[in-house]
Amino acid sequence: MTSKEYYELYRQSSIGLALIDTLDAMVHEGRIEPQLAMKIVSTFDRVITEVLADKVKARLSFKGHLDTYRFCDEVWTFLIKDANFKLDNQTNIQAEKVKIVSCNSKKPGEA
Repeated sequence: MTSKEYYELYRQSSIGLALIDTLDAMVHEGRIEPQLAMKIVSTFDRVITEVLADKVKARLSFKGHLDTYRFCDEVWTFLIKDANFKLDNQTNIQAEKVKIVSCNSKKPGEA
C-alpha cells in the first residue's frame, strides 16, 4: 500500500504540526534532504492512522446544535455549536464551537 492511500488529516494535529515544523527546520539547516522529509511525513500519515485505529478504544458521546455539515471526497465535516461531550469516565467537557472531520476508516480496496 502506498502513502497516497492515507489521509493527510493528522498533519494538522498538534503532533503533526510539530513534526512538520521540525522537518522544515532540518531541511532549511541542510541536515536532511527534502525528499527524506516528505517520506517521513508520508510514514507519519500511515502510522498515525494505524495506531489510532488499533490502540485507541475510548468512546465519547456528544450533544450540540448542528450549524453546518458537508460531504466532499468521502469526507464528512460537521460544525457543532454549544457542544457537550461526555467521556467514558463520565467527565463532561463543553465547547462553544467544534469542528468534526470524519473519514472512512477502511483502507482503499477493503470491503
